[in-house]
Amino acid sequence: MPLDAPALGRSLNETLTLHSTLCRREVPAFQRAVQAEEPVFVACTQEQRLFSEVAGQTDGVRAQAVRFVNIRETGGWSRDAKQATPKIAALLAAAHLPEPEPVPTASYASGGQLLVIGNLDAAERAAALLEGPLHPTLFATGPGSAGGVQARRWPVLGGRLLSIEGWLGAFDVRWEAGNPIDLDLCTRCNACVAVCPENAIGLDYQVDLALCKSHRACVQACRAAGAINFDRSAELGAERFDLILDLRPADATPTFLQHALPQGYLRWDGEDPAVPLRLRELLGEFEKPRFFQYQASICAHARNETVGCSACVDICSAEAITSLKGRGEVRVEPHLCVGCGACTTVCPTGAMSYAYPRPQELGHQWRTMLQTYLAAGGKDPALLLHNRQRGLALVDELGRAAQLRLAHGVPHQVIPVALWHMASTGVELWLSAIAWGARQIVVLATEDDAPQYLQAIQDQMAVAQAVLHGLGFRGTHFVLIRPKNALDLDADLRRLGETRQHGPAQSARFAAQAAKRATLEMALEHLMANSPVAESARPPAIALPADGSPLGAVSVNTGTCTLCLACVGACPAGALQDNADERPELRFIEKNCVQCGLCAQTCPEGAIKLEPRLLLSPERKQPKVLNAAQPYVCVRCGKPFGTLQAIEAMLSRLSGHAMFQGAAAERLKMCADCRVIDIYRGTNELGIEDVPDGKNLRGLR
Repeated sequence: MPLDAPALGRSLNETLTLHSTLCRREVPAFQRAVQAEEPVFVACTQEQRLFSEVAGQTDGVRAQAVRFVNIRETGGWSRDAKQATPKIAALLAAAHLPEPEPVPTASYASGGQLLVIGNLDAAERAAALLEGPLHPTLFATGPGSAGGVQARRWPVLGGRLLSIEGWLGAFDVRWEAGNPIDLDLCTRCNACVAVCPENAIGLDYQVDLALCKSHRACVQACRAAGAINFDRSAELGAERFDLILDLRPADATPTFLQHALPQGYLRWDGEDPAVPLRLRELLGEFEKPRFFQYQASICAHARNETVGCSACVDICSAEAITSLKGRGEVRVEPHLCVGCGACTTVCPTGAMSYAYPRPQELGHQWRTMLQTYLAAGGKDPALLLHNRQRGLALVDELGRAAQLRLAHGVPHQVIPVALWHMASTGVELWLSAIAWGARQIVVLATEDDAPQYLQAIQDQMAVAQAVLHGLGFRGTHFVLIRPKNALDLDADLRRLGETRQHGPAQSARFAAQAAKRATLEMALEHLMANSPVAESARPPAIALPADGSPLGAVSVNTGTCTLCLACVGACPAGALQDNADERPELRFIEKNCVQCGLCAQTCPEGAIKLEPRLLLSPERKQPKVLNAAQPYVCVRCGKPFGTLQAIEAMLSRLSGHAMFQGAAAERLKMCADCRVIDIYRGTNELGIEDVPDGKNLRGLR
């Protein structure tokens, strides 16, 4: 690799020594480094295990961790390698950042109780591979091509599966055992199989009732064991297992319909040898980070059992998020959460945020990389966001192909950024990256990503791109690629250089915040302040796509709005407000609106409509009056207690009701206090003291 050590050292403000065989004859140099007090960063991931072992065997090594960063497949092995010094400096700078702060964890405990579901012969073969560390129980769904073995080596269940729920260490299985043959009493003597004239009994020792003609020869053959009883009622069974191995075809067995299966539940066609190995590894106690943080107070999911935003519920590929609309919030089951972060990406308010790493930590990484890249002389940087599994593997494959001259390799301006999952970032960090100096955000999706993730990423990109185009920044700044292999990735990345993207002339210096809306606002402020289009030449507002937009206004039909202000109580973001002086007004602060739709869903008159847009004038931060009305004053005391429009609408609707005639109708024009006084002083009203003794008063109101 053509490495410019002095230039890299200047970018990092330190003196760097270039090594070519640090893992072989130059190992003593590594040992001297780890004996020092400073942390050690090794720009090689291939020999990570070797370096870790050497550090552990070296005397006088302090407790500091040795960190590793890949500069080879990501840039050094590329036809652009001579131009990749700014990118390599950015990767090294990011490696110097501290690890994300620890977060609470979700715990699992697996004792190895395994349920194998499938035809009996296939289930027994799988159980034979796995017994020892694991303790299989079989659930037979048929005899299979050969039937089971004669020896009873494992417990066998049978019947109709009703449900499987749970996760690693806590799968609750329910089934209905309604077959005439009781598997606990059956001795597998095969007498029933031999005498059945319809061949309705298989070697899974269950009766196919569709074939059975009720000859009952099997009952006579089994009279010694008494395992067959056609009159026995169906019994419900329930048991808990740590692991599930499902051998049934996925399309024929919709046990779990979600894209991301629960941990501990594996499907197997008998071909992939990695599946039994993975099951063996799922024995013991495990922990994983709780990848999310949830703030119910700003959640836009529901108010008063009216649902507004359900973006997180809809997108979760693990079905880990459920609606609690009665409480106005959602619930996340951390044991089912796979940490994709898609819920945090589509959440308009930031009620759901990513916790590992936190948004401010991820933003600090991106800003550090871009600042280092630009300071080292790099131009037009692009961030390639990929997950740490298949996406990382594709980048590595591309680097190796480039070193063998089979591909071009990762271009010099493309900086790979490994995320836990490609769906964990969205419009607020993307626009921030553009403000920090990036010219493109490229999201790498792979074949195992859920379809709803791809749609959400495309929706977010459409919103962000509309903002930049509306501000006059030309080019395509956000790209979603879906390569099937390394050569596809190579072609996708080379196409990025065919067009030039424009961004702000001055890079922003703000830091990402924990609050999603705060980060988004700072990015918008910087982009608007550095727009290449003069303020006088810009449109008053930028229209945004309806799908995925977290920005916008609301329009109110003043002809039907009664100023009941139900929308104010429903708004989770404080965008809709009333007048603090008790004047009948509906006010709106556009900057706060998240386009959740709760106001429109709550409005009894249907007077509110959403308008996704970005208002470019300073008025977006200031309250404006959407509707105002003349107050209605109490006919008895003169105190205002409602709006003229609302009270008149109520009087009109109740004018024909028998309960609201005469004095009762007049009370509708009074405030709450005067109504009570008028009822108490009324001479033609039935009082409680007027009810004859002995009357049942429980029904009176």
